Amino acid sequence: MEDIFENLMSGAFSSGKQQAGYTEEEIKEARKLQKKNGGTIMDALKAVTGRSSRTSYDIDKEIQQLQQNLLNDFGMNQEELLENYRRAGESSGIDPSLMLSGSQSLGEMPSGSAFSYDRKTAGTFVPADISAFDGLEEKVQETIFGQEAFVKKLAIAFKRPFVMPEKKGYPRNAFFVSGAEDTGKHTALKTMTKELAERRLLSDGGIQTVDLSLYPSAGSDKVFLQDLYMALQSKENVILFENFDVCHISYLSYINELITTGKCMLSERYILQKGQLVSVNNSFASETVSSFTAAGKYLVVISTKPVSKLADALGAPFVNALGDICETTALDKDSLEKISRVKFEKLKTKAKELLGFTVTGDEESFITYSLTKAERGAACTGILTFYDDVLKALAELRLSGAYPKEADLAFTVDGNDLKVVIGEEETVLLSVLKTGYRGELEAIKAEMDNIVGLQKIKEYIFSLEEYYAVQKRREEEGLKTGEVSKHMIFTGNPGTGKTTIARIISRYLKAIGVLSGGQLVEVTRADLVGRYVGHTAPLTNQVLQSAIGGVLFIDEAYSLYRGKDDSFGLEAIDTLVKGIEDNRDNLVVILAGYSDEMSVFLTSNSGLKSRFPNVIEFPDYTGQELLEIAKITARSKGYELDKDAEPMLLAYFNLVQAIRARTAGNGRLVRNKVEEAILNQSRRLVAEPDTKELSLLTVKDFDLTDAEG
Repeated sequence: MEDIFENLMSGAFSSGKQQAGYTEEEIKEARKLQKKNGGTIMDALKAVTGRSSRTSYDIDKEIQQLQQNLLNDFGMNQEELLENYRRAGESSGIDPSLMLSGSQSLGEMPSGSAFSYDRKTAGTFVPADISAFDGLEEKVQETIFGQEAFVKKLAIAFKRPFVMPEKKGYPRNAFFVSGAEDTGKHTALKTMTKELAERRLLSDGGIQTVDLSLYPSAGSDKVFLQDLYMALQSKENVILFENFDVCHISYLSYINELITTGKCMLSERYILQKGQLVSVNNSFASETVSSFTAAGKYLVVISTKPVSKLADALGAPFVNALGDICETTALDKDSLEKISRVKFEKLKTKAKELLGFTVTGDEESFITYSLTKAERGAACTGILTFYDDVLKALAELRLSGAYPKEADLAFTVDGNDLKVVIGEEETVLLSVLKTGYRGELEAIKAEMDNIVGLQKIKEYIFSLEEYYAVQKRREEEGLKTGEVSKHMIFTGNPGTGKTTIARIISRYLKAIGVLSGGQLVEVTRADLVGRYVGHTAPLTNQVLQSAIGGVLFIDEAYSLYRGKDDSFGLEAIDTLVKGIEDNRDNLVVILAGYSDEMSVFLTSNSGLKSRFPNVIEFPDYTGQELLEIAKITARSKGYELDKDAEPMLLAYFNLVQAIRARTAGNGRLVRNKVEEAILNQSRRLVAEPDTKELSLLTVKDFDLTDAEG
């Protein structure tokens, strides 16, 4: 024990940032003096070095650091280690009550940083009494406008454990925060937490956030538990759980247990290694972590969803176990105006400090103009977006304009336009912003029109533009909007244009603002189904992530289902259905395959048929349509069909489609025939060097002897 203490005193076990400050020689001399005169080692060190005993504060911190390091690395048994610390403290004159209690299990041990050193309070954070809550709501409302009732409920949620006795092992309180986007939920929570820390009602003013959207499917248990463990061990008193509605239910069950029972039990054995949670199968492993507890923490679930959705996901017992439910409300005009004035002051500061523009002129007209951005249901989001756009536009002016380093800037409102005057130059401000790429809508429509046949399919696709235009108008007027499923099933024989149409749809939906990316991700069973147990779900999720914002096109989708014994295929389908639901606003999935096989495929999962109501049948091309496709294909390659060849080709295509349309290939047959004719023409031109028509495909170039297969 003395060796441990001497190493500690000499800095051998220091964190590297702070040394206790005594050399080995000084410690040896102090030991000799202690044996001779008695007393504590600290008295002897002071006599040997002449330094004040105030350096014992550093030693205290070193002991606490050593304790945490050794616990993380499992250098010795916890109980033995803590007992040694107590002895070290007694022999050094340090108050032994500074040490953590050894009665907790490792799985329940709170973070050491939750205890702040104070001689008078024996190192434990001592919160202020309930009177420190006085004036809290008013203080928070200095920056949070129009949410008086919400702020009051939030203050009550934090005050509750100061009034009601805490249940041992349970969170201090658990509560639900809900409300629409940009109504102040996060800002109010951060502001209040910081203020509570300043009033010594919390030991730390930060918030530890756990984003549950990172765990959308099963198979990531160890990652989730590690993240949850780190959050529970963090110094922050408040843990915030976001996006519960897109989290896999298996992970929500851990949070459910924490709140309803105060503890969640782990199904596997874990130990700590260097602060990390590691699963072990060794039955002889000691000091395993078998459970988590949120004792001493505030657990907060935050969402834009109502409490009814929370009950749907976790059940009524979970909701009943919550101490409080705090909901924001829609902001009124006065609140929006206050927010705009605060944002305007910040805008002036940023314009001055970042861009060198001093804002002058009529502030009231600018504020009035900003409030128009909150109309038609946009509310606070409209105002915040407006101020972001104004700052970006000012930055564009600074980058592109030849203005003095320091320049005065005035805003003016002219009808529906916000203008900015710098010197003698007047500019419509938001017109300088770059417009995002949304696709060339007219070019896409022209490309669609040039596709031979498929008239009903074209009509359906173009009707989507009209539908979403109407929904956008309804949203702007504050009316309820509807949502139709955008997912589709393409059925039909090979070569009928399914992939071509899918590629156009992805660009088209991007162009009309329905999708954010517009990419087409084309996959088959091999890209979704893994090769071993546990491989399929991550593989399918990876494909889904790559397609978000665009179209996921699964060719021969029926091959995913090979019967009830195909566990890998069924897992891919289950993961696909979950991913579709989680990303329904920004992902379109198109399944392609033969009609009969796709009907059987839809029975493999009860959720498939309802999510794919749009079944689009791609008919086989007629002989005339194939002839038109042949002309287009030849032109795309720099050739023309001889007029004399057209009747023969038409008769050929009519016969093929009548006999073997399903296997002939439709459009693929045309492409193959044209490419074959180009090769035959090359041989003919070599044999007929005097021929001047180098781009003409004649009857001689086409081999049409395989009409009947």
